Amino acid sequence: MVTSDEHDLSGTTPELDRRRFVGSLGLVAGLAAVSTLPVDRAAAAPRPPGGGYPFRLGIASGDPTPDGVVLWTRLAPEPFERFGGMPATAVGVEWKLATHPSMRGVVRSGRALAMPRLAHSVHVEVDGLEPDREYYYQFKYRGDESDVGRTRTAPLPGTRLNSFSFAFASCQAWQDGYYSAYRHLAREDLDLVVHLGDYVYEGDIAPDGGYRDRWVPPAARPAPQSLQQWRARYALYKTDPDLQRAHARFPWIVTWDDHEVVNDYAADQSQYTGDISTLRANAYQAYYEHQPLRARSIPRGEHVRLYRRVSFGNLAKFHVIDGRQYRDIPPCGWGEAPACEAAYDPEISMLGQRQERWLYDGLERSRARWDVLANNVMMARLDHDGAAGEKLWHDAWDGFPAARNRLTWRFANADVRNPVLITGDWHSSFVNDIKLNFDRPDSRVVATEFVGTSISSNGDIPVYGPYYGPMIKYNPHIKFFEGDKRGYVRCTVTPDQWRTDLRMVRTVSRPDAPAYTLASFVVEDGKPGAVRL
Repeated sequence: MVTSDEHDLSGTTPELDRRRFVGSLGLVAGLAAVSTLPVDRAAAAPRPPGGGYPFRLGIASGDPTPDGVVLWTRLAPEPFERFGGMPATAVGVEWKLATHPSMRGVVRSGRALAMPRLAHSVHVEVDGLEPDREYYYQFKYRGDESDVGRTRTAPLPGTRLNSFSFAFASCQAWQDGYYSAYRHLAREDLDLVVHLGDYVYEGDIAPDGGYRDRWVPPAARPAPQSLQQWRARYALYKTDPDLQRAHARFPWIVTWDDHEVVNDYAADQSQYTGDISTLRANAYQAYYEHQPLRARSIPRGEHVRLYRRVSFGNLAKFHVIDGRQYRDIPPCGWGEAPACEAAYDPEISMLGQRQERWLYDGLERSRARWDVLANNVMMARLDHDGAAGEKLWHDAWDGFPAARNRLTWRFANADVRNPVLITGDWHSSFVNDIKLNFDRPDSRVVATEFVGTSISSNGDIPVYGPYYGPMIKYNPHIKFFEGDKRGYVRCTVTPDQWRTDLRMVRTVSRPDAPAYTLASFVVEDGKPGAVRL
């Protein structure tokens, strides 16, 4: 069984209206029960009104534990119609999990309930499995079967592992280019994929599909506001075949950044429109409906319990953080602005007080060789103007220096053996030394940060190289920078060494673009800071 430390989600939900809270608990309990209903106890499922293949948005698995995993799909034979072309009633979906890709050796099976209030999505929490074991899964609705997916459970806590491999990705604006990076990621030999945010983008999409030059259904074009519009936006992204391949091939861990709601927001506030509570509630609901998340992450009002821990033996522990839902408004201003004293107020937080305590407690109690923070925005300082001033980008950890110092102090003083941050957001590749205090350049290095570029966002257009490139000389702790190539990051972890390979594609103008390794780095056990190979 998984200990509470492995998936500690305590203390993440603010006070809610009592009736809504009780109703949410009932929904959570109900979903947990129906996800394992025996096949012979479920009523016959009605056929979708227009017929059609119901698994057009693919399948996925996620959040592996030593004895289980989450299996996901959404029934949507007509993804851009109301209810995805499904009837406005709950239906049963069969699922099975086997030890062979031909689906021989079935070890678990049942019928899950796909409800219209969750867009007929299915989140099956399978348990009772063997640790560190490869499994295959498939869904069936009436006479239609999904593709077969592959997943893997985590090793038992404390298990000695010789190696662990994963990839991380972020920022995949559909209209900016093809997901050629996912085509190559799906061919890797990995145990896990981590997505660090900007799974979808919130702006208008042109009828011709932008860079893809493909007709976009009218329902998926407008900037999403309503829940139905958010569902259409996710459906557009989910129909991409390379994204589907990557989901079906590996278990995923996901967290979000800003574009799943609106650019550069903080808690329930946007610099552009003020209060975004309703928008955020709709966006969070659609996010849950389209990701392999557990029932504990079902939205309760406008709040979602997303931060959690996932461990892989004694080798790696992932602390998945939510850097948007609880953060304070940047005290020095949104975006690019001078540093200011207000940001050093100890009450100002990037993660919220409860999530901070949860993170510190997990780091202090961890005995993993490598503690990994799945982090949405860059932690390292990025001084924009050197001796000329103190201009920073305040939507990142630079806008919250007191909160950053509290975390780096824990890295240094809580016996965290090898803290490594994996980060998205920037559409660029950075390799950074994390200093104990960036206001003191001579302070020691306490952690390593790898910032991955985008899957497709910004396309092939050079934007950030010319913008950030001149700043790098002011930031000697930035050991590597490349601004305008697209791809993902592959990591191979052993007890003695962490290796990172920056995997890039030649172009996002076509889905079959070749891939290559731009650069590789290693971090030695007990020696924070990456060295280029």
